[in-house]
Amino acid sequence: MSNLPNSLNDVSSDNLRANCDECFGLCCIALSFSASEGFPTDKKAGEPCINLKSNYRCGIHESLGKRGLKGCIAFECFGAGQKVSQISFDGQDWRKSPDSANRMFKVFIIMMKLHELLWYLTETLTLPPAQSILGELRSKLEETERLTYLKPDSLLELDVGAHQASVNTLLLKVSELVRYEARNKQKVRSGQKTRKTIGRGADLIGTDLRKMDLRGANLRGAYLIAADLSGVDLGGTDFIGADFRDANLRGADLSKSIFLTQAQLNAAKGDSRTKVPPLLKQPAHWHSTNGIH
Repeated sequence: MSNLPNSLNDVSSDNLRANCDECFGLCCIALSFSASEGFPTDKKAGEPCINLKSNYRCGIHESLGKRGLKGCIAFECFGAGQKVSQISFDGQDWRKSPDSANRMFKVFIIMMKLHELLWYLTETLTLPPAQSILGELRSKLEETERLTYLKPDSLLELDVGAHQASVNTLLLKVSELVRYEARNKQKVRSGQKTRKTIGRGADLIGTDLRKMDLRGANLRGAYLIAADLSGVDLGGTDFIGADFRDANLRGADLSKSIFLTQAQLNAAKGDSRTKVPPLLKQPAHWHSTNGIH
């Protein structure tokens, strides 16, 4: 196994971003998806997408925006595809090794969950408020990294749910530390934006949130579909699992928000003024005249 990274920059650039050149198109066959969710068609798990080419690349990748395929645009495997293709199965091609295909597809789904946890855990190491539990975080990161190198049969026997729960306990501690600091830094002024407690999993579909003070808010699992967050300061806000489909992030400041992923940004609407965390990128379709707006 390679040495564990010392920073989120090392992990995300090398291990936790999709590298389609090193993957056998696993996201286009292992997963089920539907046209209603912004994919090309309804498809069962284990059935290749109609646009998957013989070289495992997408035949319509350059026109996803024009076609309105928001599901494809937003998808991110956190680098699980190349890990399964090149390490778990030693570069075996599921087309040339059909006997291992179903195992590969199931392992890919497990690996995606583990790699998403790696993304969050590695981010925690960069957050100053979390330094008080740094030892616990490093230990859990190393444990999770080791699990990703298990042999396929061992991965299939892994109780992923139990591991996710143990990681989430730590992520909740980090969230509380970060959000507490963010709230304490707020200055109380007359005319200040309204501060309202929002519970995790809140239904904020289509809500205008521009007049709310969301710094240090807990928006875990929140439904932010088509919500208006334009120009809002979201420093210290926890976004783990939040649904950003068509959320308006134009001019918003997410540079210091936590537990945000590229997939969430890809699903939202933003512009050149939108500030994103250092290790995430403004999606290309935010600036494209032919993309999804």
